[in-house]
Amino acid sequence: MRRPRTRASARTTGTTPEEGPGVRLQKFMASAGVASRREAERLIQAGRVEVNSRVVTTLGTRIDPWRDRVRVDGRAVQESGRRVYYLLHKPRGFITTASDPEGRPTVLDLLQGVRERIFPVGRLDWNSEGLLLLTHDGDLAYRLTHPANHVPKTYRVKVKGLVGPASLEAIRRGLFLDGRRSLPAEVRRISSQSNSWLEVTLYEGQKNQIRRTFERLGHPVLKLRRIAIGPLTDRTLRPGEFRGLTEEEVRRLKERR
Repeated sequence: MRRPRTRASARTTGTTPEEGPGVRLQKFMASAGVASRREAERLIQAGRVEVNSRVVTTLGTRIDPWRDRVRVDGRAVQESGRRVYYLLHKPRGFITTASDPEGRPTVLDLLQGVRERIFPVGRLDWNSEGLLLLTHDGDLAYRLTHPANHVPKTYRVKVKGLVGPASLEAIRRGLFLDGRRSLPAEVRRISSQSNSWLEVTLYEGQKNQIRRTFERLGHPVLKLRRIAIGPLTDRTLRPGEFRGLTEEEVRRLKERR
């Protein structure tokens, strides 16, 4: 689907100074449920955000939520007071985005009956399955995905061949991927026959990190399922099923720093 285009008479860096009153534009967009703060920054830099009919492309722009009018792709943005949180068991064969220009099915296609405009927090690749959080609470999404917070995510992984002690120790220490050493991870063997089942907990979110790690070690991933996001886990959800989070689950997520 082609992105809607908007016209504006001029571009600007914002309606209020960088250190002036108001809130940062990307934070306002995240609070309104448009996208995570990081994705909001990309929308701003792409020229898809208007403030008072003027395109804004500079990060750090501050606005007055009561006075300034914000639009994204021509649609008005209003801050929402109610927050919703859903836990989905993503099946394989779905892309973890709100929309896809190639027309592939997305995780939002699975959330039938959900009226709020929500977005996935983090990613699971096309061939992976497992737990995925979706919300329009941009501040929480930012905290859960920011690299400095090291939110643990746990996976069940089936890899080709028998993984030896040296490979397991390399994962625990961290190994170089694209010139940068990954953070130490937790890994334990679940079973081994002709292939190996392992449980891996990561504290960072490099792209396709588990697949690239085991490929580097000579054990290509055959199956990958995420079973926990920080304190969130649910072994009863089947692929394609979802549920709202409990108040206690939301509280525990927000307590993470």
